Amino acid sequence: MATYLITYDLNAPGQDYDKLYEAIKKLGACWHCLDSNWFVISSKTASAIRDYLKPYIDSNDSLLVLKSSGVGAWTGFDDKCSSWLNDNL
Repeated sequence: MATYLITYDLNAPGQDYDKLYEAIKKLGACWHCLDSNWFVISSKTASAIRDYLKPYIDSNDSLLVLKSSGVGAWTGFDDKCSSWLNDNL
């Protein structure tokens, strides 16, 4: 299992974020403490996650999936968000 950062820009007005959110949640344990950014723990590869999520975005949207190196720094999050990062990066 690895931790991945999923980030996206949905460019068309009126996008249906709910379907994308539900698809992301099905990948595994997740963190969503920033708009348009998720961390997900998954056994899938970055390419497989991208391919899985592509049907939930439009052709003019942007999607980036990055495998975490386990190193990070942050500020301004509540205890729940910070704890998740500490435990899963």
